[in-house]
Amino acid sequence: MPISQLCPNIHSVPQIVACTRNDKTGSKSVSGRPKVSPQLNRWFRARAVRFGQKLDRSSMRTQLPEPNPPARPLPLPVDPDDAVNLDGADVTAVKSIYIVSDGTGWTAEHCVNAALGQFDYCLVDRGCPVSTHLFSGIDDTEKLLEITKQAAKEGAFLVYTLADPSLASTAKQACKLWGVPYTDVLGPITEAIASHLGVSPSGLPRGASGLPLSDDYFRRIEAVEFTIKQDDGACPQNLAKADIVLTGVSRTGKTPLSIYLSQKGYKVANVPIVLGVGVPRTLFEVDPKKVFGLTINPLILQNIRRTRTKTMGLSSDGRSNYSEMNYVREELEFAGRLFAQSPLWPVIDVTGKAIEETAAVVLRLYHDRKHKCIMPRISKRY
Repeated sequence: MPISQLCPNIHSVPQIVACTRNDKTGSKSVSGRPKVSPQLNRWFRARAVRFGQKLDRSSMRTQLPEPNPPARPLPLPVDPDDAVNLDGADVTAVKSIYIVSDGTGWTAEHCVNAALGQFDYCLVDRGCPVSTHLFSGIDDTEKLLEITKQAAKEGAFLVYTLADPSLASTAKQACKLWGVPYTDVLGPITEAIASHLGVSPSGLPRGASGLPLSDDYFRRIEAVEFTIKQDDGACPQNLAKADIVLTGVSRTGKTPLSIYLSQKGYKVANVPIVLGVGVPRTLFEVDPKKVFGLTINPLILQNIRRTRTKTMGLSSDGRSNYSEMNYVREELEFAGRLFAQSPLWPVIDVTGKAIEETAAVVLRLYHDRKHKCIMPRISKRY
């Protein structure tokens, strides 16, 4: 039976991942180019593979580097007609990973993607693509067993986050019965936390029907709405209401970083820095512990701006200086002088960093300041 017919809430995501290695000189980049983070480089190469572009194999790596009573599992079919015949199993070169959840599957999917990141160096080199299939909203035994049967036929690896103890026990029993390799992502940590707290878990997936929406949910919605209204320097009078204020020249990633942080529940405002244009006075009046400066390598910024100019269809006669190296350098120096006026603003170099990596730096510094943790000199660059 095709996978798409097993469950209406399936998302099939073929993934082929790769990464580059450093040359013999170590971690320094070639031709003086800034070093790109492994995570960002991995995404570039994975996208290239998905779009059929030829990879540069010469730069690939070659070396290998009890609070609850036990849940009663639901009965499994043991009729010979229901047994899984593996003789004709469709086990191809593509390695399948089934992700099963009685909720959205977000937790299991991200755990799988994080784990796959550890094998970029060999998956493409050895011609071993990986295909992940997400089955979300699996809340009854029949669907669960059908998916497990299909996993057995394909020789797939099954990863599940099932909050319902009965479903989790059924999945475990079915995998053992049909020889499906599996991992329970949620069960062990839930049991450990329940033992630590001395209370029993609810057994309901997040967002289950009938559960009231949490305050955290409404806080995130409010943060996203605030951040959208404060984008690109809008309503500077509201900067004091923001949890985090980002500032930097054009194309340093202020907007995507703001949206990413807002989805985590932080109200974010971003203020652009433009050569020859004064910044809002309120930027220097807000709590300096909220403000973070963003900078970038001028060569990288020039390339980004050139691409942006072409994408927008701007003529070379219009804003030609926008992507000229002299203008780029002058604008970055202008931003640097503004940052120097407020030495309590951390300056984060976003060159080669993914949005998630920059966000991790911002949040670490934000919480260090909020909880008054001992931290290094504020004015250093990150």
